[in-house]
Amino acid sequence: MSKIKSIFKKVRVIILLFCLLLALYVINPNPWQEGVAIRGVTKNSSAYLAGMENPSPNAFPREREVIISMNNQKISNEADYKIFVGKLEANKTVQITTNKGDYRIITRPEIEVTTLNETENVLVEEIEYFNKTVNGTTILENRTIKRYIDVPKTETKVIGVQDLGLSIYDAPQNNIKKGLDLQGGTRVLLEPETPLSASDMDIVISNLKERLNTYGLSDIVVKEVGDLTGNKFILVEIAGANEEEVKDLISKQGKFEAKISNKTVFRGGEDIRNVATTGTRAGIDPQGYGRTQDGWVCRFFFIVTLSPEAAQRQADITKNLDIVTDDGGEYLSERLDLYLDDTLVDSLNIAATLKGEAIMEPQITGGGAGKTQEEAEIDCLKSMKRLQTVLITGSLPVKLNIVQTDTVSPVLGKEFVKNTLIVGILAILAVALVVFIRFRRWEISLPVIFTMFSEIVLLLGFAARFNWNIDIAAIAGIIVAAGTGVDDQIVIADEVLRGSSDVSYNWKQKLKKAFFIIFGSYLTTVVAMFPLLFAGAGLVRGFALTTIAGVTFGVFITRPAFAAVVEVLLKR
Repeated sequence: MSKIKSIFKKVRVIILLFCLLLALYVINPNPWQEGVAIRGVTKNSSAYLAGMENPSPNAFPREREVIISMNNQKISNEADYKIFVGKLEANKTVQITTNKGDYRIITRPEIEVTTLNETENVLVEEIEYFNKTVNGTTILENRTIKRYIDVPKTETKVIGVQDLGLSIYDAPQNNIKKGLDLQGGTRVLLEPETPLSASDMDIVISNLKERLNTYGLSDIVVKEVGDLTGNKFILVEIAGANEEEVKDLISKQGKFEAKISNKTVFRGGEDIRNVATTGTRAGIDPQGYGRTQDGWVCRFFFIVTLSPEAAQRQADITKNLDIVTDDGGEYLSERLDLYLDDTLVDSLNIAATLKGEAIMEPQITGGGAGKTQEEAEIDCLKSMKRLQTVLITGSLPVKLNIVQTDTVSPVLGKEFVKNTLIVGILAILAVALVVFIRFRRWEISLPVIFTMFSEIVLLLGFAARFNWNIDIAAIAGIIVAAGTGVDDQIVIADEVLRGSSDVSYNWKQKLKKAFFIIFGSYLTTVVAMFPLLFAGAGLVRGFALTTIAGVTFGVFITRPAFAAVVEVLLKR
């Protein structure tokens, strides 16, 4: 008992215990967690209209919104959710209770529309925004315009219930973020057909993110990676999506169309020669600030360069439009609608000066709002960046080729997790048995097992804190780190036992000699792992990072604590 008390008085042991508590706090384990976590919310779906939002990509897994019940029926897992949703009927109210609030969702019917060979005259309403000056202050107002238009007559038929728009998975029981290997999903490696500059690479990555977000996908990773030869790639990872969905979205050219009165003015690609993003051709209009009843508004502008053919189409389409005059300025009676892959993403007023004019460099304008002038500027710049990205999307700087595609089903991912836990436990037991056979002393075997567990917990806590994905490569790194840890502990034990009969052989000398060997091994491992950070287009980076972090924790935290424990237990 006295030796146990002495162990807990050692500074190195206290540091290890503190780090373990901190790691457990970050991991936040809860094996009894039930429900389904929200992975994504499709735009304009029933769930989206009810106020449900996509989770933040930087949020910890345990911070995700979790559905607990639906219509007071308990939802324990993904299977319960699918059974409940499969019984839904159209135009019914669904009460969803989550760990963050309650939502009332109205189910919408799935409608099949058939276009007939007839037309009908219908009344449509449009909201137009304009600036109005009151007592010298510019405020933003809107008005509703009604007009009749001829549209094709259609026939509709209800064929089912629309999806609620929720992408879900079993609620996470800790903050360890699993990679695609363990949770299921698709990984695509893209290679530009020609080398890209840093700015063009940023544009491509922004466009891919915008395109994927347009389709309501979340848990998306789009980043630039490289290999040791200097080749640059784009890595796209999407959890919970199958290969066909991802390849279809990425392989699309990102069809962009701008329409007036449902007539195409210009398309992304050859029609858009350039989109200004910086300098005097893009930015916030210094005269575009104004006050509203709720705060501030401001306006942005940027220049788009069109082809001569697109400019002429604009002139032909706008020459017969009416001009709407108000205190805020003059605009054409129709708006410029922007479509990305046939989805309306923005609608803009057209200045009256553009009527019938074949202008090759029209100015695109828009606005932002906020409670303060600074918030309005931030929102304005964000809107401008989004719109610029949409305009460029259809004309990527370079063609992207799919180099590699990896897909893991969610079922197989769960099997990976289960098998990994079983193999890990067996490996630890096997190591403990070998160490006990080698030394035949519990004073060494038990500290070795505890140290192995400690290193794994510290690694998982570190990964959870920085949102590392734990995948197969990272698990391999954990095994390597734990294995080198056992090697170092055996070195420490051998050095201690070798001189135990020699009174003159000082304990500090023994440990100093052991740690000289350990530091040499540590530096060798780090140097060997460093090139892997950049090898294989970043696909083995998790292995290298985990190994480096694991051996670092071992050398500076766990192995000094192990040495302190062994010193107390073996010293006579």
